[in-house]
Amino acid sequence: MCNNKLIIAAAGSGKTTYLVNQAKSIKDQNVLITTYTEANEGEIRKKFNGRIPKNITIQTWFSFLLQHGVRPFQSSLNDELHNKKIGFFLTDKCSTKYKGSNGKTYSWAKGNNFYQYYFTSKEGLKICSDTIADFIVSSNEEMNSEVINRIARIYPYIFIDEVQDLAGWELEIIKLLFGSSSKILLVGDPRQVTYLTHHPTKYKKYKDGKVNDFISQECAKNICEIDAITLSKTHRNNQIICDFSAKLFPSFEKCEPCNCEKCRQGVDHEGVFLIKECDIESYIKQYPKVTILKEKEAVFPNWNYGKSKGLTFERVLIYPTKDIKKWIKDNTQQLAESTRCKFYVAITRAKYSVAIVYDYNDDEEFEGITKWKTE
Repeated sequence: MCNNKLIIAAAGSGKTTYLVNQAKSIKDQNVLITTYTEANEGEIRKKFNGRIPKNITIQTWFSFLLQHGVRPFQSSLNDELHNKKIGFFLTDKCSTKYKGSNGKTYSWAKGNNFYQYYFTSKEGLKICSDTIADFIVSSNEEMNSEVINRIARIYPYIFIDEVQDLAGWELEIIKLLFGSSSKILLVGDPRQVTYLTHHPTKYKKYKDGKVNDFISQECAKNICEIDAITLSKTHRNNQIICDFSAKLFPSFEKCEPCNCEKCRQGVDHEGVFLIKECDIESYIKQYPKVTILKEKEAVFPNWNYGKSKGLTFERVLIYPTKDIKKWIKDNTQQLAESTRCKFYVAITRAKYSVAIVYDYNDDEEFEGITKWKTE
């Protein structure tokens, strides 16, 4: 029986509930549930209704890496760190690069520039989010695998949510955990890569949520089961929304709506619609429970595409980018991977209807989309 499993989860499939139920079923051993964002950590905590069993720890990914990956053996790579307090610095940039006096960009060499490579500074001593996993892997090598072995002794079960957000050296940590005594459960959706923990050169070809390819090509054979069935049904989206969102990722198995009676109560106005700019006011008046989604700079109660991940709305009204508009007109048009994922997230927030702001010509036809007009 394989100790490790990756579950590819459809949007709205109930993956957080599944993770929590799996954790609750383990009574006599410690379980770690970790996820990238603080928002998702909060959603996981909510599922326990204020009663988290003592054997279950819920922690953000970077908090876990700092506490259990860096600090226990922090002087393994440099004796000067022995009695130091190491902090953490979250960055979305490459912290190992710097500009020289000539204006050119250079990279710090890990061997010769230890503090510049891993930390904000020798004095501040905050380890950077894009180098922390590299530090842990190097420390683990120096300590003859004791970093990973210690984690496995503390947590016989490790559940990683939103695994598609991990990249680079973090994938190497997953690979090392697979080889430990812990049972590893990974859950995620490669179509929903809206946050990358960093932008590495290590395992670069797997950075856009291709964790299943990483497991198949870089890890030992049969070390991790890949399950695309258990969470393949969505309890959120209807058939029309499923069909439309599937066009963004034709190489993936299409998500299908569940058959739950409580999820499939028929309502008026279901599907995917194009709305002209001049009709927005009328549309919102007719469907006041609609939530507006924008690529960025949304102000509450509106949401940005990426920030809406994990949320469910009855109806959404999406303001598309220029590239998304081109794709709507012609699905063969190229979309940047990040744009594709964020648009997918925006579409799949809706239970009943997706409206997209698009000034179409009356003679244009769009497969799978209805043109909405003020009656």
